[in-house]
Amino acid sequence: MATHEMLYRLLGFAGTFLAVAIFEWVRPRRQLTQDKKKRWQKNLLLILVDTVAMRLILPVSFVLLAYSAQEAGWGLLNVLDLPGWIRFLVGFFALDLVIYLQHLMFHAVPLLWRLHMVHHADMDIDVTTGLRFHPIEIILSGLIKMATIAALGPPPEAVLAFEIALNATSLFNHGNIFIPTGLDSILRLVVVTPDMHRVHHSVTIRETNSNFGFNFPWWDRIFGTYRAQPVMGHHGMTIGLSHIRYESDLGLIGLLLLPFTGDQGAYPINRSGQDPEILIKGRK
Repeated sequence: MATHEMLYRLLGFAGTFLAVAIFEWVRPRRQLTQDKKKRWQKNLLLILVDTVAMRLILPVSFVLLAYSAQEAGWGLLNVLDLPGWIRFLVGFFALDLVIYLQHLMFHAVPLLWRLHMVHHADMDIDVTTGLRFHPIEIILSGLIKMATIAALGPPPEAVLAFEIALNATSLFNHGNIFIPTGLDSILRLVVVTPDMHRVHHSVTIRETNSNFGFNFPWWDRIFGTYRAQPVMGHHGMTIGLSHIRYESDLGLIGLLLLPFTGDQGAYPINRSGQDPEILIKGRK
């Protein structure tokens, strides 16, 4: 399985990306406000930088690390005598919980929020937003996952399944796709839907600091961070950050420098829960 890891992940990524991109074109949820070609060029270039950075700094794959942990007997699940299917499920769900908590941490700690701003500064949201992160955030996320794998010892199969699912759901829940309300209400019982996650990209602080899940919606409901809908509705809400309305003027270098040059605003959870001061045309 390890020898075909990259193939499995690439097929999962390419298939999901293509499906969501086509769905966005056929049945978009919102009218985009920014030039799509310019946004896609910048977002895809950033994704390329992230991929290169990960390969250079963290060359060992998560699946290979899981194999090493299994062979060496590292991690809780490699010590406990449990059936394979239980180890798979515990490993998969534990990794998802860690990603939820990590996401919450990147909103709560001002220094980490500066990195995460790059993701939220996008003034539209679509399939490319789901992979748009600062390379330092990607590397920190990778280190957190590696520490989790070493400590927990999930089966390699669970790690591979989780990585494929995480990429797919990130593309899906950032998609600018229309899903009927009735179907959405059913889907969000088991998976984070685009309408659910879009709330998280609102300029309104209390909405930005909600709906942190990527794969499953349960963590938000359990920990009280779930918000069903944006106050202004999906067509009336403003995407992005209230203090960075110049993102469309930034090139790739400007985006990479944003954590060090831009104002962090009032978004970190430990600073403010008030709405940002922003004048939205027609809603003063």
